[in-house]
Amino acid sequence: MKAVVLTEFGAPDMLVVQDVPTPAIGDNDVLVRVKAAGINPVDVKTRQGKAFANQLKEHQPLILGWDISGEVVEAGASVTTFKPGDAVFGMVNFPGYGAAYAEYVATPAAHLTHKPANITHEEAAAATLAALTACQALVDKAHLQKGQKILIHAAAGGVGHYAVQLAKHLGAYVIGTSSAANRDFVLSLGADEHIDHNNQRFEDVVQDADVVLVATLADNTKDRSVDTVKPGGTLVSILSGLSGESADKAAAKGLRVEAFLVASNGEQMQQLAQLLAAGTIRSEVSMAVPVEQISEAHRQVETGKTRGKVVVTF
Repeated sequence: MKAVVLTEFGAPDMLVVQDVPTPAIGDNDVLVRVKAAGINPVDVKTRQGKAFANQLKEHQPLILGWDISGEVVEAGASVTTFKPGDAVFGMVNFPGYGAAYAEYVATPAAHLTHKPANITHEEAAAATLAALTACQALVDKAHLQKGQKILIHAAAGGVGHYAVQLAKHLGAYVIGTSSAANRDFVLSLGADEHIDHNNQRFEDVVQDADVVLVATLADNTKDRSVDTVKPGGTLVSILSGLSGESADKAAAKGLRVEAFLVASNGEQMQQLAQLLAAGTIRSEVSMAVPVEQISEAHRQVETGKTRGKVVVTF
């Protein structure tokens, strides 16, 4: 089968399309013929030799990626939820070895759900790691409630643009940060207010948020966000929490600080699929290219300025 192999950690040019053996499946797995695969910042960082590089370096040939949408071609003996021909999507084996940049992917059936008929494989592949992160951040960690005020950083990005839509669905008052160029996009997602993070200090605009979601690893956004949360509020951060002076300040305000890493979850994927089918949330796919252009896709994500999501097609 065709797959993108990472020949060595480093630049995007280290990603090379090669022929590799088709993976075998276990009793609880399905084999998916991939139509589209999503590209995430964690993919880029791992390719650079960071993030999950140490955990995955033992796999040879090393195939990156976790987000897929495609068609089931084989189901394990114990699988009752899917059959050959079913259109499915999901984030597979995260955190772990997903090997999603490939024509065929073996994955636990429990990590997938049926793809809504009214969205494309590109849109489905986009709505996996990023949408699950937003879901787990707002529902499982923040326990966001109707009427609460939430500040969402990087609201035009992968996680952010789903978080805005999910927060509005949950009945929250949403403030999103992004560049001025993405203001109209963020508002079109349902945000009630927009902050231009290049020309406004967000902590001067917001000091009474019930919840803040830091969906970016850039600069010192996480530390500065402590000042935007009301006493007793919640700050949710992707991957890492607060430290030093910021942690002390958060403790003094009685803030609940949640740092987490998203995990594969087929049941939550099913919930997201229902929202996608209803048009309650949508995927913004700003770039979709053939898998042969995987290096260009990585370069785009590497800029840190992507609106919505980048996917590659097979």
